[in-house]
Amino acid sequence: MQVRQLAVPGSFEFTPQHHRDHRGVFVSPMEEPAFVEAVGHGFHVAQTNQSRSAKGVLRGVHFTTTPPGQAKYVHCVNGRALDVVVDLRVGSPTFGVWDTVELDTVSFRSVYLPVGVGHAFLALEDDTAISYLVSTGYQVGLEQAVDAFDPKLGLPWPKDTEFIVSERDTAALSLDEALEKGVLARYADCLPGPSAAAS
Repeated sequence: MQVRQLAVPGSFEFTPQHHRDHRGVFVSPMEEPAFVEAVGHGFHVAQTNQSRSAKGVLRGVHFTTTPPGQAKYVHCVNGRALDVVVDLRVGSPTFGVWDTVELDTVSFRSVYLPVGVGHAFLALEDDTAISYLVSTGYQVGLEQAVDAFDPKLGLPWPKDTEFIVSERDTAALSLDEALEKGVLARYADCLPGPSAAAS
């Protein structure tokens, strides 16, 4: 497993070895020893999710109210996506910084996003399926979003794309509005504690 730390502290790209033969391919997108060595603690899976998107679908920037927050481990099981990680943790030394990873079924890269970090992706092909391992279960009242097109974030979406965006994401708060309303996580509340290290 190859590991790359992203520009947003606590976020990582994982690229596994994969094995191809005349039958197809076998790959392990998540390997606990490599994850613990890179991140410094284990990953508790409370729920698994999967989305399927047409080319041009943009989902995000999503995050979960903290506490409790939600960490994510994301990989692509079909198609291709531009995955974006955004530091939305108020007080973080890299607040507002983002990084990107291209997810596909050639490299089989995965992305880990710690609690408090925003997540978005753009489907680059039809029938793009993204699988998520998440550390907490879905609670509709805790789901939050920031505008993926906010110029203050300046996310690197391709300019020649016809975007398909949900009503929820179209109505998402700007970064300044999210700060004013106090919905973003405080950096100190996102740092892993003893319970995370023991999991």
